[in-house]
Amino acid sequence: MFNRNRSVQQVAAIVSLSLVSGCGLLSGESSDDAGPIVVGTTSAPSTLDPAAAWDGSWELFRNVYQTLLSYPTGATSPEPDAAENCQFTDNTSRTYHCKLRAGLKFSNGDTLDAKAVKYSIDRIKAIDAITGPAGLLGSLDSVTVRGDRDVTFNLNESDATFPFVLATPGMSIVDPDDYPATALRKDSGIVGSGPYRLASYTEGKQAELVRSDNYKGFADRKNDAVTIRYFQDSTEMVKALRGGDIDLTYQGLAADDIVNLDTKSSENEGLQLIEGAGSNINYLVFNPKDEWSNKLAVRRAVAQVVDRDAIAHQVYQDTVDPLYSMVPSGLTGHTTGFFDDFGKPDAKKARAILRAAGITETVPLTLWYTTDRYGSDTALEFKELKRQLDASGLFKVTLKSRPWNTYVKGYEKGEYPVFGRGWAPDFPDPDNFIAPFVGEQNALGTPYPEKQITQVLLPRSRQESDRANVVKEFEEAQQILVNDARLLPLWQGKQYLAGNEDISGAERSLDPSTIMMMWELSRKTSW
Repeated sequence: MFNRNRSVQQVAAIVSLSLVSGCGLLSGESSDDAGPIVVGTTSAPSTLDPAAAWDGSWELFRNVYQTLLSYPTGATSPEPDAAENCQFTDNTSRTYHCKLRAGLKFSNGDTLDAKAVKYSIDRIKAIDAITGPAGLLGSLDSVTVRGDRDVTFNLNESDATFPFVLATPGMSIVDPDDYPATALRKDSGIVGSGPYRLASYTEGKQAELVRSDNYKGFADRKNDAVTIRYFQDSTEMVKALRGGDIDLTYQGLAADDIVNLDTKSSENEGLQLIEGAGSNINYLVFNPKDEWSNKLAVRRAVAQVVDRDAIAHQVYQDTVDPLYSMVPSGLTGHTTGFFDDFGKPDAKKARAILRAAGITETVPLTLWYTTDRYGSDTALEFKELKRQLDASGLFKVTLKSRPWNTYVKGYEKGEYPVFGRGWAPDFPDPDNFIAPFVGEQNALGTPYPEKQITQVLLPRSRQESDRANVVKEFEEAQQILVNDARLLPLWQGKQYLAGNEDISGAERSLDPSTIMMMWELSRKTSW
């Protein structure tokens, strides 16, 4: 098998804001008398089809679809969910076998068998959507089935990370009768086999989840229904929390709101703020199709000017930490390459970089960001980036933005010279902070064919089942990214949840990728 040194996002601190004594976060059992638990987030799905999503849509998928492997509460490596058991059957990590649980069914009553698993995985590769998870299956050669319950994944190279790939919501199992083999599903429904079924969905507004009677897996559901409400910004979401319209916030709390919620006041009475370690990162992407972004000197000059400390302190009020590598702190092989090479922000050094490349004019750059995906602080962050770059006298920055659904389509088409992205890991391993961003096909829709990483370093690292032994490979990979400056890391986030004190289980609800397992939430019945 394999042994992984995983960094799990365990909740680090719980701050109770209630002025009422005796309200313990962990006490009480589920009670559905008050109706569904309502969770607010600014992270709405971009699609309902797993074959098209390698993004935050997974937050919904985890709760309505099922994967062969997943993460029970407290687990630090994948464990069986739709599968009864899974393991490598060779010594080279190239043949992976899973046996399904008996009697699995989709939410519509259709049978979930080994053929459905093969269909779902083959479908991802066949559709090969630009923003889909096919890039995670680069090591997969073929899928074979034997009978109704046995499925084998034949890999084209050693890949000790493959079980972690299968545990991502991107590998969700779909009903062959409801999802076309070579095209994306067009209607707004979901047919899955997860803990909940999607009862109703209004794009960008709300998803209503109800307990699925057909579910067979590890999830111990502590509620019968959850409604997810999607907000455009943190202010609107926090207002809904204080007004009792939602019970808990998930993604998208702005720094101002976090600081305010952490203050004892009458408006915060009965609320709780939960802070946990996080490995989500925020970064800039330079599109080589653009005349200026294609120039190495321009990219390195931007890297020399950007002041991460100012962004973390002034914009995010220290609710995030500056990041100098695409691999975040806390993971194997993390470095501080951009700080080591560029040091503190210095406009004079940036000018020298440009002049050495023969660039004497002011460089025009258009920076794009999404207005709703990562919270309302994103606009402030990009205003600060513009201020820094313009103040250097070397750049003339124009800011543009779009809501997430249209924003995605823009970077898929290569429309943006420079654009902002965030990344929450598929699994907390350095591989997942390098591999998704390189190669002809990647999570950014912007080809980055770096052969030393894709053909040498990643394959070599995937032969190691003990991830403590891959430091050298990932240090070299990170240095290549620093030298190219195609990706510019800005900050590493923390995880904040805010909710009313009637909600229990929030501190247990985040899996290792900080995706919320809604089934852990419940209402208290006693005080």
